[in-house]
Amino acid sequence: MGQIALPLMTRRADDPVRIVIGNANQTVIDALSEPAAWPFLVAILAGPPRSGKSLLARWAEGQGGIEVCDDADAADETELFHRWNRAQESGRPLLLVTSRDPWPVTLPDLRSRLGAALHLTIGLPDDEMVAALIQAHAAARSLVVSEGALTYLVPRVERTFAGIEAIVATVDRLSLERMVPPTLSVWRDALEAVQGAEQPRLL
Repeated sequence: MGQIALPLMTRRADDPVRIVIGNANQTVIDALSEPAAWPFLVAILAGPPRSGKSLLARWAEGQGGIEVCDDADAADETELFHRWNRAQESGRPLLLVTSRDPWPVTLPDLRSRLGAALHLTIGLPDDEMVAALIQAHAAARSLVVSEGALTYLVPRVERTFAGIEAIVATVDRLSLERMVPPTLSVWRDALEAVQGAEQPRLL
């Protein structure tokens, strides 16, 4: 399981945001690495909340030569149509980031063009990526995750990026409130606080 280090202007240069790479986003990252191969030089990136869409877009932009439009589904459709045309005229790839998949587009000319673009979707994490995400969020909060905690959490935690982040945030809060380290009992309480009483996971 790898990571992309992404320095951001709002953070110290030696304290980058890191994007966990796994089954849910590896194909997306590979495609973002080769914008010259995008049909009509345009790609649309979608994915669930907190999955790192905007961070990946900024990483791709930082590789050079890519124009990014975040929250494209909320932008003026006529302006997006003009940006599409500019991408064709200038040869500069355009990456549109959307929270809606499918993305309802009312302007017929824009809808037909977006239909021809490369569509990229961040999926849901598998067990290996879930473990890596828990560890990454914990490390960002200086929390220690024991092997026993991972063994307990991975089969039970909700398979969403937002859910995983919420679990770790709750562990941090409970540890501070109780003034104790994040023991397995704290992780258990956090899981119940976020997801309710423990339910067996369907395999």
